[in-house]
Amino acid sequence: MVTHPARALAGHPVALVLLAVVSVQFGGALAATLLPVVGVVGSVTLRLVLATAVLWLFVRPRVRGRSAGDWWVVGLFAVALTTMNLAFYGSLARLPIGVAVTIEFLGPLALAAVLSRRVRDAVAVLAALAGVTLISGALTTPWAELDHLGILLAASAGACWAAYIVLSRRTGERFEGLDGIAICMGLGAVAMLPVGLLVTGPDLWAPEALVRGLGIALLSSAVPYSLELLALRHLRSGTFGVLLSLEPAAAALAGLLVLGQVLSATQLVGMVLVVTASITVLGRPVRRPR
Repeated sequence: MVTHPARALAGHPVALVLLAVVSVQFGGALAATLLPVVGVVGSVTLRLVLATAVLWLFVRPRVRGRSAGDWWVVGLFAVALTTMNLAFYGSLARLPIGVAVTIEFLGPLALAAVLSRRVRDAVAVLAALAGVTLISGALTTPWAELDHLGILLAASAGACWAAYIVLSRRTGERFEGLDGIAICMGLGAVAMLPVGLLVTGPDLWAPEALVRGLGIALLSSAVPYSLELLALRHLRSGTFGVLLSLEPAAAALAGLLVLGQVLSATQLVGMVLVVTASITVLGRPVRRPR
């Protein structure tokens, strides 16, 4: 009997998260080329609108017959996702990306720490936090050179990221398949489209912006959000939060392999800490939802 690839992956939530991590790294590299073209609001608008179009083309979510509770959950999910993207893109315009990522990552790490009830989990969270800090190079950036508004935006993105993790799982429990993430992104797209048109103007539908926006929509939104939603049906939120600590490590490794950037000894230590933390959390039994 031949197993469908999607069904086979659905039974391995860790693989889903790792695929999402790789996808986000390529999407992030592409996003860096779009921000100078259409700005923060325009980039988020294109990302949400185009990702929604792709998801709805393939998923075709059921909208009718939903309860008020379903709409409340998916609505809050849309607010968290949209605000997270706006805040993080805004922080990238003011802070070095390593510093912004480190500050944002405090959100999911804090969530993992709050949900943890074992000493081993707390140690893993601290190790992941130390690893992310070392990889990003945040310790070498003087405080006087940092933008305080940028720091606030990155911290806000981290808080929204933690809310995203919780609401993504709750959405997955209420909506079958990928209906939840499709409706969530649709709500975000409807809210952002008029704002994006007003702020960005004709540049928003320029061919160059549309092509790059489509790539970002797929790599940074449609693919990773869908994979994460499926994974969260089988992973605890705390486990998921620490697994995401592989993102800066993956970015550092991609820089070495693709761009020829030599990793420093400090970055290598950070990668070891991050990977060790993830393995520690994976060693725990997974609590299956009812």
